[in-house]
Amino acid sequence: MTVVSEFILLGITNQSQLEYIFFTVFLIFYLFSFVGNFSIVIAVIANHQLHKPMYFFIGNLSFLDFFYSSTTVPKMLSGLVMQNKRISFQGCLTQLHIFHFLGSTEALLLTTMSYDRYVAICNPLRYHVLMAKTTCIELASVCWLTGFLYSLSHTILTSRLPFCKMDVISHFYCDIKPLLKLACTDTHLNESLVSIVTGFVAIFSFILIMISYVFIVTHILKINTSQGRHKAVSTCTSHLTVVLLYYGTAFSTYLRPATNDSLEQDRMTAILFTVITPALNPFIYALRNKDVKKALKRLFFGNKLKVRNIPLKGHYTHSNNFTLSETTI
Repeated sequence: MTVVSEFILLGITNQSQLEYIFFTVFLIFYLFSFVGNFSIVIAVIANHQLHKPMYFFIGNLSFLDFFYSSTTVPKMLSGLVMQNKRISFQGCLTQLHIFHFLGSTEALLLTTMSYDRYVAICNPLRYHVLMAKTTCIELASVCWLTGFLYSLSHTILTSRLPFCKMDVISHFYCDIKPLLKLACTDTHLNESLVSIVTGFVAIFSFILIMISYVFIVTHILKINTSQGRHKAVSTCTSHLTVVLLYYGTAFSTYLRPATNDSLEQDRMTAILFTVITPALNPFIYALRNKDVKKALKRLFFGNKLKVRNIPLKGHYTHSNNFTLSETTI
């Protein structure tokens, strides 16, 4: 029996004429993800106005997405251009572990963020007590630690499987389901772990998010003023958009049996949550949040805000008024 020491990633396409097109498109998305998420992390750290629970969790999510796409996309890009599709057994397990570590942590962070929004809208008077700095750090730490342990269980069980069949992984990165197809032993335990444990983490966290939003919507409907309702809705829209993007792709990928047809669908779906979603998340949060937009403008353009020309009453000139010249604050 020959033991596999490395794998070959099948990639996205076998058509050479499409490889450079995919490379260009995915590189653009990756750069948007890289710059966008990194900028939000720096803005949250540097701007004192963003030292609040909501932005603390947004910063955690951006930090996560910053590495999430970097776990898979660079290898995929090198495979498209340089045909470097080989990955060592150890490298494959490392990629698998980091990918599922960050993916499961994101699910838990999104759940925690829904609780933060629930407290902010439904119990604003106790918000600073319930979401104190130490509480936020503890909640985030639990999310990261749970995600790490969850991924570690998958990695350990997968590492103990003998791989003696074909060494071609039907994906553009190392994931559990396509790896199980290559094992030359019974993988029922691993498949059950993927379905049961992953399903429990995903469904349970999604249910908690939906429960939070049931209370939030109920509270919003009781607000008398349209301005108050709009303000409450605007604080949740960006988070809910990210939730639907994340869970929609996660459910369609990991809660189906690993057939050949489903693996092909998984490859297409994976492009959405490894390439596109991490690039969209910074824009979703920035475009819907004035504080984040303001912090990003300060980060990129500094504090040089110009004052408009203001007509003043005083000595008349040819234009019957005079103005202050533009000054820098």
